[in-house]
Amino acid sequence: QVQLVESGGGLVQAGGSLRLSCAASGSIHSINSVGWYRQAPGKQRELVAIITSDSITNYADSVKGRFTISRDNVKNTVYLQMNSLKPEDTAVYYCNADITTVRFVRRYDYWGQGTQVTVSS
Repeated sequence: QVQLVESGGGLVQAGGSLRLSCAASGSIHSINSVGWYRQAPGKQRELVAIITSDSITNYADSVKGRFTISRDNVKNTVYLQMNSLKPEDTAVYYCNADITTVRFVRRYDYWGQGTQVTVSS
């Protein structure tokens, strides 16, 4: 069993910062790539940032220069530091992980439950 738990969401004023965490636990052999996604009301889920096992990162154009994704392989945790937040960043943020279990089964579809980020103007 593998679980992903997000935390760190909340209400912040425009221009503020939040740091989201995605903690993985369970029968994990290795965590490959991890992505942060977000879904605003009435919109499709979109990829915000992704980090590979080698810590190569990629970002959506809308968050480049404001968000930073990082990982702590000892803690099995991936972070999303969000600075200069805008009202349009308001969404539920989800993490998605590509994980190989201790039985060497690799799956790409582990998702957390989501954490709400609300940015007021």
